[in-house]
Amino acid sequence: MNAKLQLFLSMFIFGTIGLFVRMIPLPSSMIALVRALIGTLFLLGVLLVKKQKPDLKSIRRNIKTLALTGTAMGFNWILLFEAYRYTTVAVATLCYYFSAIFVVIASPIVLKEKLTPFKAACASVALLGMILVSGVLEGGASFSPAGVALGLGAAVLYATVVLFNKRLSGISSFDTTIAQLGVAAIVLLPYVLLTENLTSLALEPTGLAMLLIVAIVHTGITYAMYFASLQKLNAQTVALFSYLDPVVALLLSVFVLGEPMTMLGAAGAVLVLGAMLVSELFPVKHSKR
Repeated sequence: MNAKLQLFLSMFIFGTIGLFVRMIPLPSSMIALVRALIGTLFLLGVLLVKKQKPDLKSIRRNIKTLALTGTAMGFNWILLFEAYRYTTVAVATLCYYFSAIFVVIASPIVLKEKLTPFKAACASVALLGMILVSGVLEGGASFSPAGVALGLGAAVLYATVVLFNKRLSGISSFDTTIAQLGVAAIVLLPYVLLTENLTSLALEPTGLAMLLIVAIVHTGITYAMYFASLQKLNAQTVALFSYLDPVVALLLSVFVLGEPMTMLGAAGAVLVLGAMLVSELFPVKHSKR
């Protein structure tokens, strides 16, 4: 399959996950556990079909960082899936994508990178957009403090994954993801056992089908397509296509789920996505000024 088509499909599918999670009547921690477990097994199966093996030496060499990022990934999913339950898919997704701004803000501390005036301006514009998206200025039923907080919490955890992944060395992105998903499954299993009453959980056929789609399609198949495309495309192309995910989520939220989107919220979405897109696509040109 063409690399750009693979990337397009993977970003489009990622953007639909909120729609499917909404239809799974299970605790968010259980959904996250199944996603991590089946995703790990699927990617290992892909390597088996290719007659390849994970690079265990590189995984062991980076095990501390992988343990941290894998744990953050698992709990990031829990917070995101909970955000879907408290607010609209559009608001939850845009809060989640605020992770890019958290990375910009934290980079000078964690990675010792300089925060340029241009980057600071992008972060400020995105922050203004996030305020508009949240609905706090309009109040009423459109503003869900819990939903916004959960979405932003998920963003912080995902930013942690992004920042600490930059400390990995000598390991492929495919092996990184397998290790992180595996760690997430290992960490989430005892958490689910301690916090959920598994005997009371039951799934209708529809809910089970949605869960399997999230685990196999949104995690296993889509990650496999995503990493295959990364090997053939430049970073700027990947950054551009990545914004298909929140746009799809926003459109599905409004036109499929019928969730409200005010004019201020729409303007905020444009500011958030625009600021992050400009920040990622033009880092070198503006950082030299």
